[in-house]
Amino acid sequence: MTDAQETAADSSLRTTGGAPPDDVETAPIPLLEPREGIPPVIADEEALAEVIAAFAAGTGPVAVDAERASGYRYGQRAYLVQLRREGAGTALIDPVACPDLSGLGTAISGVEWVLHAATQDLPCLREIGMVPTRLFDTELAGRLAGFPRVGLGAMVENVLGFVLEKGHSAVDWSTRPLPEPWLRYAALDVELLVDLRDALEKELDRQGKLDWARQEFDAIAAAPPAEPRKDPWRRTSGMHKVRRRRQLGVVRELWQTRDRIAQRRDVSPGKVLSDAAIVEAALSLPVDVQALAGLNGFGHRMGRRQLEQWQAAVDRAKALPDSALPQPGQPVTGPPPPRAWADKDPEAAARLSAARAAVSAVAEGLNMPQENLITPDTVRRVCWEPPKSVDVESVGAALAGYGARAWQVEQVAPVLVQALTAKAP
Repeated sequence: MTDAQETAADSSLRTTGGAPPDDVETAPIPLLEPREGIPPVIADEEALAEVIAAFAAGTGPVAVDAERASGYRYGQRAYLVQLRREGAGTALIDPVACPDLSGLGTAISGVEWVLHAATQDLPCLREIGMVPTRLFDTELAGRLAGFPRVGLGAMVENVLGFVLEKGHSAVDWSTRPLPEPWLRYAALDVELLVDLRDALEKELDRQGKLDWARQEFDAIAAAPPAEPRKDPWRRTSGMHKVRRRRQLGVVRELWQTRDRIAQRRDVSPGKVLSDAAIVEAALSLPVDVQALAGLNGFGHRMGRRQLEQWQAAVDRAKALPDSALPQPGQPVTGPPPPRAWADKDPEAAARLSAARAAVSAVAEGLNMPQENLITPDTVRRVCWEPPKSVDVESVGAALAGYGARAWQVEQVAPVLVQALTAKAP
């Protein structure tokens, strides 16, 4: 940091879950320029080799961030990767020009990576060969420490006393060349990430939660790539309006047609056809192109050829035999929806009600969100099918079987034992 930045960070560190001490009234300082200026974008193998050597020779944790083009391009690939490390400075890398960053990943393997909301960036980083073995997630650290706002800008301001300019977070990062203001924003995103990490580590240690955070970070780093979602078309916005199987078939056919077009054109599916238009067509079951053109989402801006391709998708769904139509709802692999528990199993409903109240009380006492203390799905599963022996050891084993970390088991198992003995009124 510059001398001014260091002075501000030292004097404005917040240490009580996001609330400044009473005697600190330091106004946040706008962070306008990276310390060494905006670095050039790395877009060839020779420049990349120099960056790899510099980061391999650097010291301490590596701040890592990635920018995607959500809402503009198909998929979630990275269009810019930002890194910063002591002794190496900041690097901005174009993963379109340099699609294989496995050499960089190897050079910093074993080093702690500092990311904000790591689970959002890790999939696109994995695609280009960057997979951490150790990490520190500043967003998750903020949640565990009890900060009410855990966005990067809010955390940097509350903890370090600087204001980050966030106006370019939703721009089209596939744009080439990238405008200078965007590059400045991208460089600033990793400017103070390690400083934020260090301050949060101290705060977590002060609260006695540092080991808990490390368990969470280790779990994220060790998690395998997510499995492809089954029947992703069922996540179409507005699906709750679609009841009949024939209509579900239209949603599926339109969604799959849209997805193929979006992938071929490398654009966001929503730019090809909106979810609202898909649902509208499914509910209306138009008989021809003219009827389709009268529906919301298929207006005058859509050409005849486009209308014909969408009507063809509707017709394919209408022609399917009943046996090929999708079933309403998705196959249930776990407990039924909680709203159905009172009818299906009143005892389980009583256990769940007691468990929710108990977990809420523990989370409140620890000053953290309930979902970070234990996932709601884990609580539901244990309440629906409790272990045969309701004791701390058996309940703890059940929680661990669903992926709960040791610290979560320690905090939650004792109160769940009591909840699992609750009786229906």
